[in-house]
Amino acid sequence: MLKKLALIIAVAGLLPAAALAHGPSRQKVKEEIEINVPAAKVWAVVGNFQDMGWTGVFTKTEGTGGNEAGATRVLTLPTGTIDEKLNKYNAESMMYAYEITNVDIKVVPVTNYSSSITVTADGDKSKVEWKGAFYRGYTLNDPPPEFNDEAAVKAVEGLYKTALDNLKKKLEAGG
Repeated sequence: MLKKLALIIAVAGLLPAAALAHGPSRQKVKEEIEINVPAAKVWAVVGNFQDMGWTGVFTKTEGTGGNEAGATRVLTLPTGTIDEKLNKYNAESMMYAYEITNVDIKVVPVTNYSSSITVTADGDKSKVEWKGAFYRGYTLNDPPPEFNDEAAVKAVEGLYKTALDNLKKKLEAGG
């Protein structure tokens, strides 16, 4: 009985250390913007999975499959490309969800990234919400600074904010 008690105490003493060594945790980013344009007009621009030109971030978008689940696209940045797949598309709810299927962490420092974009009507205005969940680019413990949690969050927040600001400017200017 004393040996069992000693074993339980020894194992319990290791639990806090094990909890600290679990690796990266899932990060989440959510950005929203209000646009002084009706939701249907916003969705007409945002709702095409094959066209990310509204973001002002990507130099080129190429894809296949339209807006059907399973459709794919390749987004080109000056530093490389991002391959994505459409998982869910609902034009009635003005929402789609997608995931990154391939990206070099030097291009975007994330792994296991999934995201959704939703447009919501608010009278003659609209709200666009862009949410993402992901792990940092370096999945082992002690990541280099350019691939840690902060770098991953900063990259995704920066992309979302820039894209949503560009969308607002474009649409409110009549574009």
